[in-house]
Amino acid sequence: MGSAALLQSLKESVLSGAGVNAVYGQPISAQGKTVIPVAKLMYCYGAGAGTGGLGNSSTQGEGGGGGAGVRAIPVGVIEVSDKETRFIPITSRKKLAGAIALGTLAGVFLGWRRRRR
Repeated sequence: MGSAALLQSLKESVLSGAGVNAVYGQPISAQGKTVIPVAKLMYCYGAGAGTGGLGNSSTQGEGGGGGAGVRAIPVGVIEVSDKETRFIPITSRKKLAGAIALGTLAGVFLGWRRRRR
């Protein structure tokens, strides 16, 4: 298989799973509301191929290889009701910033205590 065909095959394989159903989960309805899970997806793929022998040798060379990866991160839900439609994030940036600040302060404090001993 040539490098172009290998790349095309790998691309089709990875992108066959890409689509709206990969980002938005199945809606769940209860108590007059519909909740739709939302995820952020990242796809990547790569491949390589080769032919020919080394230098003037009569040996026939070959090569090939490929790989792909998918990463899905849940980011929130879309809530649909008679009154409104809204996006509800799973994580809050304020909470994340607070946790980072608290961790940094704790690290500084523990380092200061260790140096005093």
